[in-house]
Amino acid sequence: MSASSSLKTLRDAIKRRSFDGAYYISGEDDYQKNDAVRQLIEAALDPASRDFNLDVRRGADVDAETLEILLSTPPMMADRRVVVIRDAGSLRKEARRILDRYLKNPASDVLLLLTCPPGSKVDPAISGNATLLEFDPLSGDRIPKWIAHHATTELGVRISQLAIELLHAAVGSDLHQLAAELDKLASYMDGRGEEISEEAVAAVVGVRRGETQADLLDAIADLNLPRALELIPHVFSQPKTTGVSIVMALTTQMLAISWGRAKLDDGLPRGRLAQEYFDLLRETGAYTGRPWGSATAIWSRAAERWTRERLDRALDVLLEADVALKESRVSSDEQLLTTLVLSLCAADQRNAAA
Repeated sequence: MSASSSLKTLRDAIKRRSFDGAYYISGEDDYQKNDAVRQLIEAALDPASRDFNLDVRRGADVDAETLEILLSTPPMMADRRVVVIRDAGSLRKEARRILDRYLKNPASDVLLLLTCPPGSKVDPAISGNATLLEFDPLSGDRIPKWIAHHATTELGVRISQLAIELLHAAVGSDLHQLAAELDKLASYMDGRGEEISEEAVAAVVGVRRGETQADLLDAIADLNLPRALELIPHVFSQPKTTGVSIVMALTTQMLAISWGRAKLDDGLPRGRLAQEYFDLLRETGAYTGRPWGSATAIWSRAAERWTRERLDRALDVLLEADVALKESRVSSDEQLLTTLVLSLCAADQRNAAA
């Protein structure tokens, strides 16, 4: 089941207040999985009786007898109980037999939520007898929609398009961090009766337009060494920014520019390159470190500027930087990134000065 199908299944069940007997919640995005569990619990249980009718356990901690009791206990002063088993794949042999038997004939007054951690394969025996909800990381084009939806539905505030763009550029695609920043922004705007503005994002998140990681990536793509060096300290002052995350985004960018360079060399018209990039991102879900629209625009522009020889060298330098960031105990991330930017852009500066 795709992420969009999973969201539709989840929202339909919550809207109707009609639930299947068991849901198997999997995928690589823990934020969406935890949020799905939270939404199902809130929709299925009345707050007044929730403490009596909610049990949350880890699979490895549940023996067969305990699991059988959890699944057979009737609700107290409510229509149903909710049982959450986290990391259901870690259930021991006897407990797993109880679960498999139960899933073939689940109780009508119990909502069973089974989760598996990132990196785990979907268990076909469970997914075949429970409603599968899969949540993988949102692609870059869906993040702005998620920001707007989370702000309005979860926090009750409006957010401008410019504010969405700046927040996405500053924080990236980490839903945990985006949710935390949106929560701070909602508190900041409390009582003002206004939508979250670009100025509010600058004040709360501590980043201004023109000083984001996306701007640094743009400067490097444009081979603008002075601008790139100027931006490095600004970018490192932003939340959860590391040398590794910047190198990941840079590697994606240089691979994309190299791919675009090859397309142009093969005769692709320049005007079609941006759409080709969008199609590539939809297919691969590559980590861009910024909104897809701004990424494809700069990549399309830069593909004509970078030669194949320079691109090959850039990828070698990025690999060296990645190793250095993970192994070096001498230089800081900021120092290593400065050296990297000099390696990527300095040759163009020398040529310009000649």
